[in-house]
Amino acid sequence: MELLDDEAIARELTELPQWRRAGDAIVKTVKLTDFKQAMIFVNEVAEIAEVQNHHPDITIQWNKVTLTLSTHAAGGLTAYDFRLARCLDTV
Repeated sequence: MELLDDEAIARELTELPQWRRAGDAIVKTVKLTDFKQAMIFVNEVAEIAEVQNHHPDITIQWNKVTLTLSTHAAGGLTAYDFRLARCLDTV
């Protein structure tokens, strides 16, 4: 797992406009209609994460879900994070 440099991260983020960089991670917040819809969304995210064998940190508020991606084993952002972000954007 090779860490991406700042230039590569910036290039990747141009293709993922809903995501933003937060230090050694990328973050996306999704606003849904209510708590039930937030939980449905989280379950769909979990299924994709399991298939990819790469898991986001997830924060759930009443109608908002924040996804944070970072490759903890590598200590920052790798291609795995951006691949998963693209998959999660399909939810």
